[in-house]
Amino acid sequence: METLLNKLLADLVVEYHKLQSYHWYLKGYHFFDDHPKLESYYDMIAGMVDGTAEDMLKLSLKPESTMKGFLSISDVKEAENNEVTSEEAYASVLKDFQLLRDDVLAVKKEADETGDYLTSALMDDYIESFYKEIWMLRQVLK
Repeated sequence: METLLNKLLADLVVEYHKLQSYHWYLKGYHFFDDHPKLESYYDMIAGMVDGTAEDMLKLSLKPESTMKGFLSISDVKEAENNEVTSEEAYASVLKDFQLLRDDVLAVKKEADETGDYLTSALMDDYIESFYKEIWMLRQVLK
């Protein structure tokens, strides 16, 4: 479970920073609408980062806490220091949220199989969040 949770944690941390980059470097006509939306995404992810790490600590597991460590196990690719359009940012976020949803589903499955009800319940909240945001991003990108 520790390995799965640290993988999720790493992917969340890298996604958080990626979303901040997109928030800072966003350009284009939809800036005024999409700038705050990207901020809401990284706020959501920040809560998941803290929730995941605290869940691990409650279970006497050791959460990764260094950027070097996160980058070594994350499948989320960092953003470049370049301007992005809303469409570019949202396409990237959609792909990442699908990856994060899959991470969460893997943790949920393991938690259910091992009787870890605390982690299972936490993942339920994350699953709902990712499915909703994935649906909404798909609608924007049509």
